[in-house]
Amino acid sequence: MATEPAAPLATIAAALRRERERAGISLTELARRAGIAKSTLSQLEAGTGNPSVETLWALGVALDVPFARLVEPPTPAVRVIRAGHGPRIRSEQADFSGTLLSAGPPHVRRDVYLIELEPGAVRTAEAHTPRSVEHVVVAAGRLRVGPEADLVELGPGDYATFPGDAPHRYEALAPGTFAVLVMEHP
Repeated sequence: MATEPAAPLATIAAALRRERERAGISLTELARRAGIAKSTLSQLEAGTGNPSVETLWALGVALDVPFARLVEPPTPAVRVIRAGHGPRIRSEQADFSGTLLSAGPPHVRRDVYLIELEPGAVRTAEAHTPRSVEHVVVAAGRLRVGPEADLVELGPGDYATFPGDAPHRYEALAPGTFAVLVMEHP
């Protein structure tokens, strides 16, 4: 019975396969470009190798991707931060705190909306432009939101993010529901 590779090795293995396939190159060609043995690359993609920083760096250069893309676990399609959770920073000067919900990538257009919803009809949205992302923070009421296959329920202060380039919906579950919606479009 085969065992699953440890988390960091599994992340690296999946990232190498994904990026190699995205680049449309073979194991042999990637190994050649990175200056490593094909057997080493094969072991890494199987999650059984023990890569050095230098090996991963060479692979990143050969794939034309940042080093971090090979070692960071993928982010889930839908992410929720419940009210009162997340990295909170307090001010020394006033009764003020900020919670970073999402750091924006460079070169992204953002639209910010205040949305008001009442129970009853469901607002369905078609897929937006590719790589669009929606961020929602509920201010009052309750909201069911997200892609049809991955809906989440949110209450006041809850945050969720999900792909906007797939059909999705907004449904108020309580009277007087309103939220802040931030849409990112590359």
